[in-house]
Amino acid sequence: MEVNEGSLKIVSDETKHDLKNLDIVTPKIYATLFHNHALSHDLTPEESESLADDYLNEKLSLLTSLGEETSKNALQLSDSATRAISAIQKKDENLLNEILVETQELRKEIEKLKESVYKDTLTNTLNRKWLFDSMLNTDARSFKEAGTMVLIDLNYFKIINDTYGHIVGDKVLVYLSHELKNLRGHVIRYGGDEFILIFPKGASEQKVDAKVSALREQLLHKKIKVKDHHFTLSFSYGIEAFEEKSDLNKVIENSDKKMYDDKLKIKERVQGI
Repeated sequence: MEVNEGSLKIVSDETKHDLKNLDIVTPKIYATLFHNHALSHDLTPEESESLADDYLNEKLSLLTSLGEETSKNALQLSDSATRAISAIQKKDENLLNEILVETQELRKEIEKLKESVYKDTLTNTLNRKWLFDSMLNTDARSFKEAGTMVLIDLNYFKIINDTYGHIVGDKVLVYLSHELKNLRGHVIRYGGDEFILIFPKGASEQKVDAKVSALREQLLHKKIKVKDHHFTLSFSYGIEAFEEKSDLNKVIENSDKKMYDDKLKIKERVQGI
């Protein structure tokens, strides 16, 4: 089997999903879980090692690129600040205008850099880092403001991957994320086939429930076509309102319990693919 980016992403996400509930993670534990998930996708031990190497190389390449861009922008900002001080001292309005234009362009570059840091590369949704940096206090445990969370999990996603391949699985994730964005909340890919929606305090739990339920019914009445085959896409969800300073893990835990109950009910209506 050829080791590709889709396989790498799936195995990595499944491994990270298993790690969520562990208080302590050692390299050996990570390697064991990664290896087991690789084998579940019919990858040989050699391919498992290749996947791990590819994953590390991908992350190192991304970090190197981000580091280079950050250093370049920092140097440019420092140079602009030095020139601005000089221009102010000399009351050189032309130079100040020139620096203003440069700074505006630099701000655009920094915004692009922030976007790349906070975006999931596959679905173009927000990622966990955005959730931690934007929604949580500095302890990375409690919310800055009140709101409503929706935890979403695709049903039968492993069967979709096993039946049609990871490329189709990736397209399903992209399609679902696009539909979730129409709900007008913050859409976060939490891991694998799990998404989180965050709505502000003004959006009541009942209103959010109605919107998410309507989207699911809409999807249940559509057929996804793959060559000569069709299947129905569905997801399960759990909603939990939270207050300012609510603990993130507790909110996710409560959402997860509700999502599990919902999954039992929805699977009575949708039987596999």
